[in-house]
Amino acid sequence: MSGQGRILDIQGPIVIAELPNARTGEQVKLGKPGLMGEVIAREGARAIVQVYENTEGLRPGEPATAMGEPLSVELGPGILGGIFDGLQRPLETMLAQTGERIERGLVIPAIDRAKQWPFVPQEELKVGARIAGGAILGTVQENASVVHRILVPPEVAGELIDLAPAGDYTVVDVIGRVRDRQGNIHKLHLSSRWPVRMPRPFNKRDHAVQPLITGQRIMDTFFPLLKGGKGAIPGPFGAGKTVLQQQIARWSDAQIVIYVGCGERGNELTEVLDTFPKLTDPRSGRPLMERTLLVANTSNMPVVAREVSVYVGMTIAEYFRDQGFDVVMVADSTSRWAEALREVAGRLGQMPVEEGYPAYLGSTLAAFYERAGRVESLSGGHGSVTLIGAVSPPGGDFSEPVTSHTKDIIQTFWALSKDLADARHYPSVDWLESFSLFVDTAARWWHGNIGEDWLQLRNKALRLLTEAEELNRIVNLVGVEALSGQQRWTLESARLVREGLLQQSALEAKDSFCSPEKQYLLLSLMIDIYNRGAEMLRLGMPVQELLRLPLLAKARRWKIAYGSDELEGLRQEAREIVPLFDALRAEYASPAAQRHESEGTES
Repeated sequence: MSGQGRILDIQGPIVIAELPNARTGEQVKLGKPGLMGEVIAREGARAIVQVYENTEGLRPGEPATAMGEPLSVELGPGILGGIFDGLQRPLETMLAQTGERIERGLVIPAIDRAKQWPFVPQEELKVGARIAGGAILGTVQENASVVHRILVPPEVAGELIDLAPAGDYTVVDVIGRVRDRQGNIHKLHLSSRWPVRMPRPFNKRDHAVQPLITGQRIMDTFFPLLKGGKGAIPGPFGAGKTVLQQQIARWSDAQIVIYVGCGERGNELTEVLDTFPKLTDPRSGRPLMERTLLVANTSNMPVVAREVSVYVGMTIAEYFRDQGFDVVMVADSTSRWAEALREVAGRLGQMPVEEGYPAYLGSTLAAFYERAGRVESLSGGHGSVTLIGAVSPPGGDFSEPVTSHTKDIIQTFWALSKDLADARHYPSVDWLESFSLFVDTAARWWHGNIGEDWLQLRNKALRLLTEAEELNRIVNLVGVEALSGQQRWTLESARLVREGLLQQSALEAKDSFCSPEKQYLLLSLMIDIYNRGAEMLRLGMPVQELLRLPLLAKARRWKIAYGSDELEGLRQEAREIVPLFDALRAEYASPAAQRHESEGTES
């Protein structure tokens, strides 16, 4: 501990204490309840402390103790499957100890100190070897889904004095010792601590090359996000942000999922906490919680705990990235986090700018999002953190500061539309407002693994949707009768793409997740129908006859008729389209057109 002092003044979550030796960023324990906070500024011998809990009942004159270290999280086997609050206190343990109401000042270790874990040391590590920070000491089989790699803390390097043999150890047992160049001895444990506001180090950034497969067609096919990328889901209340994030957390092909509920309504987070422990991992058949970690911080919890909860989640995500895992972190929502920044800045008397937010809002958001990425870790392996933040702009106004700053930072923007949500079109991602900077990189993966014409099909579908928006404006003014046959077919084909491809039900077993192969087949079938219909119009077929084809209604149901493991049925549907349009062509093609077609075939 770096000093004892006393409380001088209390202003909501901001406490001014006499702590001449405390450093900025250091943790502080306040008053008889032992409330935790951190020093965010200094004025001479006074420390301005941001408190993570309700300060009601604190009085000037009560003791203040600087703890000697910044706010840190505990990292090691046992955190996966856990449900924590914004300070990494396990909620289930808190429930057992204090009941349904959390006591202030409660300090509970994040990891069970008594539980033993089966540690297996690295065979090539020998006593006397030189090891660097981030090196892998050994492994622990944390559960049936995850092998946890035990890492040397990044700040430790030197000669390995000893290493424990294979056996069962608690997270506080010493499993090794390292002597650094100054002769200091560092004890190694299965767990370690790391400051939440300090990004964990790595060797270098790597180029993200593989798309994150979420199983949601409008995301994967139209606006892809790469592993290690930064994405945002902005949308007004009721547009489906939380459900969409839950779908990503459940179905994405990441190895580890970190879900941070930051300042969201209690009923929404309760649904998450009730639902996730019951879910089955679709890939392994094991419980999804074996590779998931939840951080819950509801809107009625202290405002500054929201601000720190996203850093807790990000630090844990970086820890698993350093082990070589692909991690997805979902933050719901960064708007509540920004509101916490605004409130604290106001209490500190800092100059407000746009809509009362502090001037450093943009740089703080950028610094947080920049912690995502694909990297080469200190051990030489590769891992990634993909960050997806939800944004809740008031009234759906995307020009407000948090959304506009986020839009400048991220690389994939999934804009949710209230109009689409009101029309029961989910996911309500607006294809006109959304964008992805990863399309060309993702196209290389799709072309090499799924289909060589993926980008061409995607672009054609987007053009159809854009043209349909323009035509709908004309229809609203003068009616559908003013459109040509080709324009009416464009409208119908865009509707086919919307309802048969983009619309997706999270509650339908065969439609909740869509594999890349199924996504490509559905896309190619929709565009094939459009192309063949356009050809029939050129041959003279009335558009009314084309719109009455039973095929159109049938195509809209393909997404729920065939699961991702029933692709042969979709391929059979594709084969049946050919004779259908061949028969129509024979009926409507003129003799001259038939001769021209015959001559083209012979040549």
